[in-house]
Amino acid sequence: MTNAAGDGHRAHSNVYKDKSKPQDVRSSNMTAAKGLADAIRTSLGPKGMDKMIQKGNGEVTITNDGATILQQMNVTHPAAKLLVELSQAQDVEAGDGTTTVVILAGALMEAAEKLMNRGIHPTTISDAFSIAVEKAMPILREMSIPLQQNDNESLIRSASTSLNSKVVSQHSSILAPLAVNAVLRITDPKKDKNVDLKDIKIIKKLGGTVEDTELIEGLVFTQRLANINGPKRLEKVKIGLIQFCISPPKTDMDHNVVISDYAAMDRILKEERAYILNIAKQIKKAGCTMLLIQKSILRDALSDLAIHFFDKLKIMVVKDIEREDIDFVCKTLGCRPIASLDHFTSEALVSAELAEEVSAGSSRIVKVTGIHNPAKTVTILVRGSNNLVLEEADRSIHDALCVIRCLIRERALLPGGGAPEIELSLRLGQHAQVLGSVEAYCLREYAKALEIIPYTLAENAGLNPVATVTELRNKHVHGQTSAGINVRKGQVTDILEENVLQPMLVTASAITLATETVRSILKIDDILNVAH
Repeated sequence: MTNAAGDGHRAHSNVYKDKSKPQDVRSSNMTAAKGLADAIRTSLGPKGMDKMIQKGNGEVTITNDGATILQQMNVTHPAAKLLVELSQAQDVEAGDGTTTVVILAGALMEAAEKLMNRGIHPTTISDAFSIAVEKAMPILREMSIPLQQNDNESLIRSASTSLNSKVVSQHSSILAPLAVNAVLRITDPKKDKNVDLKDIKIIKKLGGTVEDTELIEGLVFTQRLANINGPKRLEKVKIGLIQFCISPPKTDMDHNVVISDYAAMDRILKEERAYILNIAKQIKKAGCTMLLIQKSILRDALSDLAIHFFDKLKIMVVKDIEREDIDFVCKTLGCRPIASLDHFTSEALVSAELAEEVSAGSSRIVKVTGIHNPAKTVTILVRGSNNLVLEEADRSIHDALCVIRCLIRERALLPGGGAPEIELSLRLGQHAQVLGSVEAYCLREYAKALEIIPYTLAENAGLNPVATVTELRNKHVHGQTSAGINVRKGQVTDILEENVLQPMLVTASAITLATETVRSILKIDDILNVAH
């Protein structure tokens, strides 16, 4: 009898042991994800800290852009990698809120862990979180402020809010209007529902300060002119973009030509000279005064002799235009690349008012402006005193452009400063009281988890997070839906008066994506390593 009972007990203990594995795996996944979220929590908001990332090759990056930090971190845990992908998904979808989305995911993980420790099954938690997102979206819509079509002021305010948390925040009064103008140049807000950011080319040039950043309606080439004694400034230019080389031809195979006498040598040089002079004359004959040459991998795109001829013929030359830039150049100029000399005719050329070489810091750049029949493209020339500032200014402008793109896709704004999150937390908590099942319990934890955003904002600003979030919640209970944490004044105020606005799409996308990721991590109960 005793023996049978012992066997039964042993069998039972084996089953129990098997059950502990999924629990350990979930616990490990959650710890890794929460650790990653905690690592970037300090960089949220206008008073957030920046991270210095040192790469193996000694390069240093200073940033507080969540997606950039996570991308450059060496993450090995598979569940933590999901959070890295999450921040990249948010970057693609909304362009801003990459730190927010990871912090939210970390808080939801913690909420799920609490619920699991109380014996609630992961599937139940996952389903309850799904209901929470469905309920959250109408609440956000209700809170949102519709954006009028020609309301440029609100666009600039939203771009400023995005820039306020960046390293270059003191320049937001210059960069925000610049980003808005760039987007409005390439879209028609009345018709367009999306913005192709490929039509905005951001060119970084060392030298000067961020204040020297400018918007150029035209083309900018970062290399200087190939000419040595040629013209540096031309008005009413005719531009041709070629994909063939102006240098002595080469055979396809490796070869050596042995020349035994000077007469043969002279003949070769004469032929070469005649060959290049013929090309130069034909280009001049077509009426071209500015020549753009695509980079060639087989041989020099432009020989020294050709430069000499072009100097004499007063033709400006920009060489080594990268292959990937050709599409943008063609679109901006409204031309097609010319593949051979036979097709180099006056019809293939395009006109522009001005082409000039100007100095930019310690180097020189070429600007082409006043293009006839301009396409909807624009160039932003970003300046910075050192590489760290330059790179961060580039990332910040990208975020500001994405914010405006969000507003063109979904014309609705939300107050910032943690206001949407605390309102959602309150309303979801009220909804949980109506439900009577275990789901109500899960929903309450989900609602509490959303408080992490205002809590972190307050913490990073050096305020007392508990007191600040309590005050904020109290104001929202009394119907002040636009009350938020004013980081500059260090208190809770009506955030709309401070012009702290963010696109609804950024918040909606962050909540949806964070919840989806947490739900997928909850469903994992084992990690298998498969050998290749």
